[in-house]
Amino acid sequence: MNKIPSFTIDHERLLRGIYVSRKDEVGNETVTTFDIRMKEPNREPVLHVGAIHAIEHLAATFLRNDPEWKDRVIYWGPMGCLTGNYLILRGDLASKDVVDLMRRTFQFVADFEGDIPGAAPRDCGNYLLHDLPMAKWESRKFLTEVLNNITDANLNYPEKEE
Repeated sequence: MNKIPSFTIDHERLLRGIYVSRKDEVGNETVTTFDIRMKEPNREPVLHVGAIHAIEHLAATFLRNDPEWKDRVIYWGPMGCLTGNYLILRGDLASKDVVDLMRRTFQFVADFEGDIPGAAPRDCGNYLLHDLPMAKWESRKFLTEVLNNITDANLNYPEKEE
């Protein structure tokens, strides 16, 4: 059986950042999947479920309304391991191409006040599982510690050591 490409990434050396997880051809178009890694895997606590759920709702709302990018957004959602999110965009893109978009997205979440969009019983499958204060805290931490100081090490997967 072939290995899934994301299982070949050296998670023991992976830093927080923005990584191109994969590129796929869909019809005549390239679709790029980004790994928006907010936590260092297996080295720090994962995102609280209520925080990542709130981040999912807020980031998806921001991205799907962003004037520059809204027509390219296919998906935003949490990783099962709770260390980050996936962003899927139309286009053949590199990590550096979305740094500003991610800064604006996480600033939006960090500054958000009010009711979380889509967090009502009729709109969400688990509407009670949202933690806005923690979502804001995690977003500000990612923004200030990683996105505002991004380096090549936060934009390119680490080479796997054999």
